[in-house]
Amino acid sequence: MDEAPPTSVRPAREAEIPALRSVEVDAGRRFVDVGMAYVAGDEAPPLEWFRERLAAGRLWVAPGPTGEVVGYAAASEVDGEGHLDQVSVLASYSGRGIGRALVSAVADWARACGHDAVTLTTYRDVRWNGPWYRTLGFVDLDEEELGPELAAIRLAEAARGLDRHPRTAMRQVLA
Repeated sequence: MDEAPPTSVRPAREAEIPALRSVEVDAGRRFVDVGMAYVAGDEAPPLEWFRERLAAGRLWVAPGPTGEVVGYAAASEVDGEGHLDQVSVLASYSGRGIGRALVSAVADWARACGHDAVTLTTYRDVRWNGPWYRTLGFVDLDEEELGPELAAIRLAEAARGLDRHPRTAMRQVLA
């Protein structure tokens, strides 16, 4: 596709929530290529998960050239900091700066809320996960640096079997 990436990210709308689930499934298929079919087969979050973030003003979308949703980001507050719950972009739109724009929207929200940082959890070595977040200024956290809520998120991920490949918690200090 030759279309330019979206020039803006905007708050999501209720009617777009089903499309966000489709974006999540499509983006997850990339994990098959790196031997992580169990991640690719993971279900998208339930509609209520999206609705909670939408109601709290913590859900953003990237519209494509004809207005369709091509990516989204969702956030929450964890240990008194902003937390990137998820960012997903349709595979056909990967590499166009859309994910970067969505992460930037989350950082802007966190700053507006008075947070000093944004945290996330991700696969440490998967190219479009840990290495990509490091290019955005996120740094890996040691276990002793995790607050209680972030530590609980990591424990829940491990209990779901997501630690079959190395995972990490990361933080981006906001300027």
